[in-house]
Amino acid sequence: MERKVLVTDIARFCVNDGPGFRTNVYLKGCPLHCSWCHNPETIDPEPEIYWKRRLCTQCGKCLDACPKDAINPPVDPSLTRSEKYACHKIIRSRCESCMKCVEVCPSGALQIVGQPMGITEILDEVERDRLFYDNSGGGMTLSGGEPTLHVRFAEDLLGQARSRSIHTCLDTNGHCVWEDLERIAREADIILFDLKHLDTRKHREQTGVNNEIILENLGKLSSMSVEIWVRIPVIPGFNDALDYHRHVADYLAGLPGSIDRIDLLAYHNWCQDKYGWLGRDWIYRDVEALDPNLLEVHVRIYRKHGFRATIGGSGFEEMESRRSL
Repeated sequence: MERKVLVTDIARFCVNDGPGFRTNVYLKGCPLHCSWCHNPETIDPEPEIYWKRRLCTQCGKCLDACPKDAINPPVDPSLTRSEKYACHKIIRSRCESCMKCVEVCPSGALQIVGQPMGITEILDEVERDRLFYDNSGGGMTLSGGEPTLHVRFAEDLLGQARSRSIHTCLDTNGHCVWEDLERIAREADIILFDLKHLDTRKHREQTGVNNEIILENLGKLSSMSVEIWVRIPVIPGFNDALDYHRHVADYLAGLPGSIDRIDLLAYHNWCQDKYGWLGRDWIYRDVEALDPNLLEVHVRIYRKHGFRATIGGSGFEEMESRRSL
């Protein structure tokens, strides 16, 4: 039987996660718990349940089906569609994710987050858009969560994608043992390396883990013959100061090997619905999205150090630059 992992989404026609049009495969499970995480559904390695309240008809079938008394009773549907309504359908402290509520939901308001998929199933889905990859220089980006939590699966998935002549990117936060990262990196065409913060204390406060192993792995990766794009999420009040980015530019310039490109990713709050669907609070809910135009000064810092740098990480900028070579 083919080995499977939990996949939260296979997103088509993505343009900010590697060159060209890409299909992003999001694996479930991550060792980091970033306060601003834009994909909170990928953190927990186990299946979860979304409650999309605007779809909920308050029919009560989930209440009858739940064996753990983990469902709140029906209310007037007009109440749940109000932004002021705070009560969640699922009492998460009691829920054991048996999914019986999802099975009986007639409106699709309750949905399973994390579906088991095998390599063949994933690649058959990815290959549906081969024409777009061939025309744009795109392919598949393996993301999450954190792919290195599924080292053998990720290695085999990237290897089999290569055997099908599909260009691949590995999106990683680098928090893993070096041997695992090295194995997977050798199967990818481009490594998208997420760099949150250089300061260990600040990194731990906002992600839940130290950054020593991450920085060590980035240094080792830079010495390999692989293409690396460092991706820096720019978060208000965390790592948006110009002096900090001057420090990062110096640091990256001093690595033992080379970095091919740097992408500055402006914080946004478009993911707040996901937190609501999972019944979670989000400390960044009221933080306004960062205007990418405000990063023009930041990106020039990296360009002055000789780096190819972008705001937003559009893969089409890379495609055009390759055509001009």
